[in-house]
Amino acid sequence: MPWNERVARRLKLRDLQVFRVVVERGSMGKAANALFVSQPAISKAIVDLEYALGARLLDRTRQGVEPTQYGTALLKWSAIIFDNLRQGVEEIDFLADPTSGEVRIGSTDVMMSGLVPAVIDRLSRQFPRMTFKVLVASGTREQFHGLRARSVDLILGRLLDVEAEEDLDVEILLEDYLRIVAGKGSKWHRRHKIDAAELINEPWILPSYETFIGSIVKEAFQSKGLEPPRITVSSSSLQHYARLLATGRFLAARPASWLRLHGSSSSEKALPIDLRFRSLNTGIVTLKGRPISPAAKLFIECARKVMRPLAKLH
Repeated sequence: MPWNERVARRLKLRDLQVFRVVVERGSMGKAANALFVSQPAISKAIVDLEYALGARLLDRTRQGVEPTQYGTALLKWSAIIFDNLRQGVEEIDFLADPTSGEVRIGSTDVMMSGLVPAVIDRLSRQFPRMTFKVLVASGTREQFHGLRARSVDLILGRLLDVEAEEDLDVEILLEDYLRIVAGKGSKWHRRHKIDAAELINEPWILPSYETFIGSIVKEAFQSKGLEPPRITVSSSSLQHYARLLATGRFLAARPASWLRLHGSSSSEKALPIDLRFRSLNTGIVTLKGRPISPAAKLFIECARKVMRPLAKLH
């Protein structure tokens, strides 16, 4: 059905919202409970929406309901509608009170241990009424699902190969590098120079060599003609790193920015080892063509200021 005034008059935001909740919950009964309305009211909203568009939006199955190809298309574009409306309301609020606003950030545990809190701390001091929501993904690539679903405004994190993805705008803020570290009390702290071969048989905690960070460590040792260390503990957990490094026995790899940001509060120290790692590009990723809210713009500008001195680490 072509877009015209008749379709525009029949389409209601409330019906679109009901449709989205029905798909999310997988049934009209669950959607009714979530929206605190009766199931007949949910059914009527869906019927009205299908009538306005002249297309069936849902297939009924034994497990519940799922969107048809028409429903999937409507979900995609309605997400943009609600996102733009949300940002419009937030911009009105921001104009009324420039010290407020909300920023939704996609990140990972590694970023949340250093760079993201540093930006939030600085910005919240300047704008104490501003609020922040951080969606922590289990992996670097998984962050981009939240960005494309518009559940976050931006991503602050490792960039990997996202520069090649056509729907994303990427701004590199920092070329970070890994450092080999040991905890307080380690015998390696007394050394002024360490050959990489000396550390091969030490106990290590590292992500798997199949991961991005693990592959960088592996490449660095192989570039010296060495086999990579045997990983004693394979983990990406920051808690595991901290506890095992604190024993003074284990070695690990940390980003140079992490060491700089934690400074004297950390008992970990970078070792003077003759290894060279390829860079870890870190920066901001947004959806191309999507308006950026005033609060998100402030966050991006603050991130630039926080990372500017860190860019001199290598």
